[in-house]
Amino acid sequence: MKKIINNPNEVVSEMLAGMAKANPKIRYLGEGVEVIARAEKTPGKVGVITGGGSGHEPAHAGYVGKGMLDAAVCGNIFSSPSPDRIIEGLKAADAGAGVLMIIKNYSGDIMNFQMAGEMIEMDGIKTDYVIVKDDVAVPDSTYSTGRRGIAGTVFVHKVAGAAAEMGKSLPEVKAAAEKTIANIRTMGMAMTPCILPAVGKPGFELAEDEWEIGMGIHGEPGIHREKLTSAKELAATLLQKIFADEDSTGAEVAVMVNGLGGTPLMEQYILYSEVEEILKAKGIKIYRPYVGNYMTSLEMAGASVTLFKLDDELKQYLDYPTEVAAFPVFDK
Repeated sequence: MKKIINNPNEVVSEMLAGMAKANPKIRYLGEGVEVIARAEKTPGKVGVITGGGSGHEPAHAGYVGKGMLDAAVCGNIFSSPSPDRIIEGLKAADAGAGVLMIIKNYSGDIMNFQMAGEMIEMDGIKTDYVIVKDDVAVPDSTYSTGRRGIAGTVFVHKVAGAAAEMGKSLPEVKAAAEKTIANIRTMGMAMTPCILPAVGKPGFELAEDEWEIGMGIHGEPGIHREKLTSAKELAATLLQKIFADEDSTGAEVAVMVNGLGGTPLMEQYILYSEVEEILKAKGIKIYRPYVGNYMTSLEMAGASVTLFKLDDELKQYLDYPTEVAAFPVFDK
């Protein structure tokens, strides 16, 4: 195992400390707390937080900043953060108008965030939550009840963060997040395993001439393995599953091609090109393209495709400016 680390048991705290040093607009709450929060609060604004296991960078701490998240709570590698950590994140995000929690659909995350929300409300902080379940690969999994929350979660961060920044109320921010969740679909694949720092060996094996379709961001099983094909055929395979779940013919969408950590941008752009050709053939208009590493799985090679079906309201939130290094800002 070759990794640029000091101690495999301290990678999360050392990563977050480095992240805060590199960005003066965020702050690290300290070892053992493992929360990244905005350096300055906007009084009277709804807070927006999320969290989950580390190893998916830039998710989630990389999306803390004006126009997106107020705080991100980081668990250990691929492990849900504890309720105690989440409570500290809620306190950091609260500016007097309540806090919305964006939770990916994994049983540990749901249990711990709900518990933390119930506990913090006894201190007078109003909370609510939404659950993201954008993965169309499987209807159920070992790690979740129903679909998993994967790369499409980043669009929920963007929309909820924009709504909050615009001065919307907690119910309005939640409604915008839920509308986003209803309109995102993601399908992914993996080509190599990843190595957890504390384990030091791959979590599974894939032959040199195969990849797994539908694999989750923690290495959860996909729907099948197949022999390597072309980028054109891969794009068709991933989109076929999305179209089977939600036919977006004639719609306007944001498209995300997301790398899982070990896939070069060269390959991501080739995949995007093929995705765009298929969408155009179906009369689907691309409003915004996003290509890059948005929700990874350590150094796993692989990619996912997300379609986010838009209307005028959702476009307004997507266009809202951000001060977040991990998410691109477009001119209106």
